[in-house]
Amino acid sequence: MNAIWSNIALGALVAFVLFSATWLLSKRVNNYSLVDVTWSYALTFLLVIYAIGTSGSSSRKIIIGIMGAAWALRLGTYILLRVCSHHPHEDVRYTAMREKWRAQPGLKFFLFFQAQAILIVLLSIPHLLAMRNPAPGLRWIEWLGMVVWLTGIIGESLADWQMKCFKANAANKGKVCQAGLWRWSRHPNYFFESTIWWGFWLFACGSPWGWVTIYAPLLILYFLLRVTGIPLTEKCAVQSKGDAYRKYQRTTSAFIPWFPRRTS
Repeated sequence: MNAIWSNIALGALVAFVLFSATWLLSKRVNNYSLVDVTWSYALTFLLVIYAIGTSGSSSRKIIIGIMGAAWALRLGTYILLRVCSHHPHEDVRYTAMREKWRAQPGLKFFLFFQAQAILIVLLSIPHLLAMRNPAPGLRWIEWLGMVVWLTGIIGESLADWQMKCFKANAANKGKVCQAGLWRWSRHPNYFFESTIWWGFWLFACGSPWGWVTIYAPLLILYFLLRVTGIPLTEKCAVQSKGDAYRKYQRTTSAFIPWFPRRTS
């Protein structure tokens, strides 16, 4: 048990350094959206540390390491390209925070960045527990976890690609994307992001105490459904697209892909 806490403590230290450096860079370029990039990439750094610092099955380390790094690098790169293309304009979330924290923005953003560091460390624990497992071979629930993860990573990548293609067409400016997966869900990217984390958890369940990390997919689900995911995205979409998006809300499932409803 002491070894687990040592791994977590080292991971937390690395996360603190990463997010502190990101905070300094964000202040320098005046764009706090960079925290989203670091939040994604940070998992890869933690996985490398865990792989070196644990003595579990090498094959299991490689598998969960690839799963975690693939998620982190794909999402992190996607967000990085988006941030760079929008710079110097910031994500609306951080613009709103600037207004709210006008008195001491530097300090409050530093604390916010460190909260993100704590969150990614907590979310990395399913991977740590799997990497510590010395058992040879994989259990059925680990195979199931890989299938669920793969479904999520393919689905999210497809949803992001479909949205990118839609926005690339100038004729679609001001319109609502209902192409591909977006016809069945208003937020298929969020649905499949959640699916990925359920896959991580299922894989962790094949290792001792892995089941206790169910908080990880539940935290992701909470943030997507109640905090920075759907609520803010929907608010901005209604403001920018008006009645067209309201109609989309009436006909299309918010999260789980489902058949569109007919309206009179």
